[in-house]
Amino acid sequence: MWASRIMTAQIRTLANPEYDTLTALESESIHIFREVAGEFERPVILFSGGKDSTVLLHLALKAFWPAPLPFSLLHVDTGHNLPEVLDFRDEIVERYGLRLHVAKVEDYLADGRLTERPDGIRNPLQTVPLLDAIAEHRFDAVFGGGRRDEERSRAKERIFSLRNGFGQWDPKRQRPELWNLYNGKHAPGEHVRVFPLSNWTELDIWRYIARDDIALASIYYAHQRPVYQRDGMWMTPGSWGGPADNELLETLSVRYRTVGDGSSTGAILSDATDNQAILAEVAASRLTERGATRGDDRVSEAAMEDRKREGYF
Repeated sequence: MWASRIMTAQIRTLANPEYDTLTALESESIHIFREVAGEFERPVILFSGGKDSTVLLHLALKAFWPAPLPFSLLHVDTGHNLPEVLDFRDEIVERYGLRLHVAKVEDYLADGRLTERPDGIRNPLQTVPLLDAIAEHRFDAVFGGGRRDEERSRAKERIFSLRNGFGQWDPKRQRPELWNLYNGKHAPGEHVRVFPLSNWTELDIWRYIARDDIALASIYYAHQRPVYQRDGMWMTPGSWGGPADNELLETLSVRYRTVGDGSSTGAILSDATDNQAILAEVAASRLTERGATRGDDRVSEAAMEDRKREGYF
């Protein structure tokens, strides 16, 4: 099945010049995966079941096919994930026989290492479990699905992002990246975050998903769902709570552009049930998916920058 998909994608690429840009992006990402495999001892891929991490995993499998993937997966579970995404995550892990490490925010809340935030948003609480998992398993390279078009702090990130022994990002220690040459040198206890999708856009991601027929979690396509409006976003009720007394619960046709903590990730009104319809929506959009549907990025102007300095992104 995997071999036939790769061959089909290659035939489409040769037959249609529309895919030249995607082929170049794919080639760059595969090169990055192979560079990391050659430079580091214990890399890991952050995998949440979202569209970017699914594309990231698809590229990693391509990079080493027909050999098995030489990396394990890591998910920092907030406990507020949408059930469809967790089901999809587990299905992919089982399908390809992968090893998944799960660091749970719930465990840290239960034993007092973390405290629930007043606003109930758990995405900012992922930092400590992530850094503990990296230290426990001695991961020296951590692949993430961040893209430069998503948010301002991500726009200035390197593909190889050096982190100190506390997982923190220091702009003065980042290295130049010229001619696709990447410097993975790091001291004991330090690690490198690696972003193979840095130069991709949301539209590129969806074009690639359509080209390679990549399966995604069902919530990325339009479906009927109970939602309520809060701060300009369509939220769904769950274990994280909602709606409040003054918030009307309605059943509407929605889809998600990005996934994260259910208490801070909103849906958009949509009738797009296939990749081509989503491509048309994304092409017409003037807001990034994080800007449009991620409440945790609205906490402050520098919300993502703060999380990066603390060691999460």
